[in-house]
Amino acid sequence: MTPISAANSAAGKAGRGSENNVPLVAALSLDDEGHPLRVKLTPVSGFTNKAIADWAKANLTPGCAVLSDGLACFAAVTEAGCEHRAIIVGGRKPKDVPEFLWVNTILGNQTSLGGAYHAFDFAKYAARYLAAFAYRFNRRFQLNTLPKRLLVAAIAIGPRSDAWLRSAEASC
Repeated sequence: MTPISAANSAAGKAGRGSENNVPLVAALSLDDEGHPLRVKLTPVSGFTNKAIADWAKANLTPGCAVLSDGLACFAAVTEAGCEHRAIIVGGRKPKDVPEFLWVNTILGNQTSLGGAYHAFDFAKYAARYLAAFAYRFNRRFQLNTLPKRLLVAAIAIGPRSDAWLRSAEASC
């Protein structure tokens, strides 16, 4: 798990805590060889113990091992019954921290969302953009099943009004 502040295009303070960034958690599961299986990118209210504990309870399986970059709030994953190990990054460049190779690669790819969605309010729609990226990533080896999944989802949900579609914006 790595805390990330996804940059908005507006100028301002860089890094965590910037008023122009959306705080999000990037969680990645790896196979036995260390290759990525699934990713979860979730906006959080901030990098606080409560926010991370709530996120962990909703998104992690008790007993799982969590590796973080040492930000103090990530110790709160233990409240969800998870093991926590921190690697203090201490200003090192991502290439110098091999434990975070895949999460940094995925986040680098996810950052391209800023170019694709530059005309939209990333802060407002972050959950949707991140979920779309994660959905595609998590099914990257099952591309032939995507049209069928889309058809099943469209049939299952049925027609929706404009008002219903826009109501989701209020929750973002």
